[in-house]
Amino acid sequence: MKILILSCSTGGGHNSCGKYIKDEFNSKGIVCDFVDYFSILGTKLSRRIEKLYLKSVSGKGRIFKNVYKLGETYNKLGFTSPVYEINKLARNKVYQYIKDNNYNIVICPHLFPAMAITALKKEGVDIKLINVATDYTNIPFWNETMPDYFVIPHKSLIDEFIKKGIEKEVLLPIGIPVSSFFREKKSNVFLKKDKPNILVTSGSMGFGDLVAVVEKVLDNIDAYVIVICGNNKKLFKKLSSIKNPNLIVKGFVNNMNDYIRESDVVLSKPGGLTSTEVAVLNKPLVHIMPIPGVENYNALFFSKNDLSLVSNTLDEIIFNTMKLLEDKKLQQKMIKSQSKIINKDSAKDLVTFVLKKFD
Repeated sequence: MKILILSCSTGGGHNSCGKYIKDEFNSKGIVCDFVDYFSILGTKLSRRIEKLYLKSVSGKGRIFKNVYKLGETYNKLGFTSPVYEINKLARNKVYQYIKDNNYNIVICPHLFPAMAITALKKEGVDIKLINVATDYTNIPFWNETMPDYFVIPHKSLIDEFIKKGIEKEVLLPIGIPVSSFFREKKSNVFLKKDKPNILVTSGSMGFGDLVAVVEKVLDNIDAYVIVICGNNKKLFKKLSSIKNPNLIVKGFVNNMNDYIRESDVVLSKPGGLTSTEVAVLNKPLVHIMPIPGVENYNALFFSKNDLSLVSNTLDEIIFNTMKLLEDKKLQQKMIKSQSKIINKDSAKDLVTFVLKKFD
């Protein structure tokens, strides 16, 4: 058995999820490689796709919101989408890579490579495909893929995936995969404890108006504010110019688990993977600044299951953060719900399933 994780760098969540899966397989002595789909396609095409995506989520995500609605329309009408047709063009390069490296199972935590693999399957190529949803909803165009199995975040979402064209028999409601290493491994991150520690993160690319959020929190709450800017150097520079002894600014970090673990409350945009990571570590969570479309669904799932408090304004962010800091019963209720709803062994369970089914 040789497994390929094909992801796509249009956001850190997909790649982090793929790497978590890779780590779990490798820990069992199984050959499993993580590869960025864009690296197979070539620099020119990958940059065009990534640039288009980054533009779509800028300006508060207005373009992405429209694309999301368009995707839902394609699903309802039953037309083959341009998204599938574009990724279909990559099938030969992807097939050559799979053949050259003797992979027989491909796991895709991103839609784009799953479409390329689907095009190959339609042409008779014998390759097992496992899709992994990294959001708490069935995003548009997943129904155009042909997975042998489809990992979804929770059993309560089964009906939604079925209604949007996914066969019930392929659904695996084991949760968004987060490796056991994320939960168990610790490094030397020690934050001061004389005040509460509020962790603020907006994902690997640093989306959202974090400057306004950070300034509002610093002005209204006596706490240390640790901000993770991801790869957004412009945001890092802006925040670093704020002169406040309670502010700690970080760029991209590879030990997010330690910062989550050391914090009292986490403020985060509702990315599926980041939200899952926070819940796996049982930390009080305030959702902020959702990108219109899929992240609204993530926030809705978390709020209705008592996994987070959702804030749509700066004042709501302050109110909800202070509420969580002061109300220990509310904290415990949220942590209890996180333990009940979110599967901490999701990556392990996926490895166990694959070994049982294909080995």
